[in-house]
Amino acid sequence: MKATIEYADFDKLDLRVGLVTAAEVPTWSKKLMQFTVDFGPEIGTKTILSGIQAWYTPEEFVGKRFPFVVNLAERKMGEGVSQGMMIMADGMIDGQEHPIVLPLPETAEPGTVIR
Repeated sequence: MKATIEYADFDKLDLRVGLVTAAEVPTWSKKLMQFTVDFGPEIGTKTILSGIQAWYTPEEFVGKRFPFVVNLAERKMGEGVSQGMMIMADGMIDGQEHPIVLPLPETAEPGTVIR
């Protein structure tokens, strides 16, 4: 378990529902997947990179909603820049670590705040 934090620290995170409108495997990476994510009219569209290529295909994400952190500082990853982070759970499949995605229902509108 990580160190205990104050609520004010948690409150700094801007967690939102994002609708993946496009997903692809960049030709320059063997690990990353690139998502185009709609966060509604307030935030707009962002590009998110995630190192999950070994476990998932782009088709598993398009048209689905997931939780994201939208206020992380941009981070260069390979030849791309990620403008946030998809929230996932750590899991095990066949004795190996495996990220588990957390799809949200269609009733969760893009840009909705997650508390």
